[in-house]
Amino acid sequence: MNINHILIVMTEPKSIFVEILLKYFTSKNFKKNKKKISIVGNISLIKKEIKKNNLKIKLNEILDIKNSKKNFINLIDVKINKKLNYFDFSNYISDCFDKSLSIIKKNKNIALLNGPVNKKNFLKKKYLGITEYLAKKTNSKNPVMLIYNEKLSVSPITTHLPIKYVSKNINKLKIIKNIKSINSFFVENFKNKPKIAVLGLNPHCETTERISKEKKEIIPAIKRLRSERLNITGPFSADTFFIKKNIDYYDVVVGMYHDQVLTPLKTLYNFNAINITINLPFIRVSPDHGPNITMYGKNKSDPSSIFCAMNFFNKI
Repeated sequence: MNINHILIVMTEPKSIFVEILLKYFTSKNFKKNKKKISIVGNISLIKKEIKKNNLKIKLNEILDIKNSKKNFINLIDVKINKKLNYFDFSNYISDCFDKSLSIIKKNKNIALLNGPVNKKNFLKKKYLGITEYLAKKTNSKNPVMLIYNEKLSVSPITTHLPIKYVSKNINKLKIIKNIKSINSFFVENFKNKPKIAVLGLNPHCETTERISKEKKEIIPAIKRLRSERLNITGPFSADTFFIKKNIDYYDVVVGMYHDQVLTPLKTLYNFNAINITINLPFIRVSPDHGPNITMYGKNKSDPSSIFCAMNFFNKI
């Protein structure tokens, strides 16, 4: 996909997101960025942060995306109806997403970058995460979570699902569909077929059950994908997989549940990773961290994930 415009969705007002965005906008990387960047969010809030940090940034307040300019921060205003000392901004966040999705629907070649949200307040247990929320909003089927780092990416078959439900939600068809989507994403955006490793569910891929998930679902899925000429190997035992030899060889590791693959990736690369949703009508990215309210206003947060996101947009 040829991306020429990045649309940034502001989310939690009391989060580190504005801070790390401003760190990017005042860096040399921003000056080299060839794509237009527009922010959908409360203009007063953004200006307040810029003034507080005594920053010089070119702003362009617009009503229509067609009036955006390169090398400027184009701002599309969304009102906040609640005072900023209140911590549930669900209506504001929803308005930011709705306006952004409306813009993308009417314009081509736009990618979406959203800030982190307080899932408990915003999703109210209706969705597992923003991955599923955006899939529902855009009538998209089989959204796939890919945590991307240019050296190694990971993807969980189940996303923000309580651990007691994981086993029930792992099946051959879902594994096949997810891995095919990941393979297609790499081929389309990076022009190469990725080397994919698949992890088992049980410790050492073993179990006391008569028929394990590995034998019943995971191994048959891998065999099917190999027959379709995907570059795929597994299942591997998760406890010994993330050693240097393996992470240097593979491009993507597919695990069965969230922390099985996200914990080692964050240990390896800290915040130098992004969350990508595959199978939406557009490319959607978010930083691979939460709102981190406890760090709000301290100007000490690591902006690596935003730099990673912008590098990714320029790379594709």
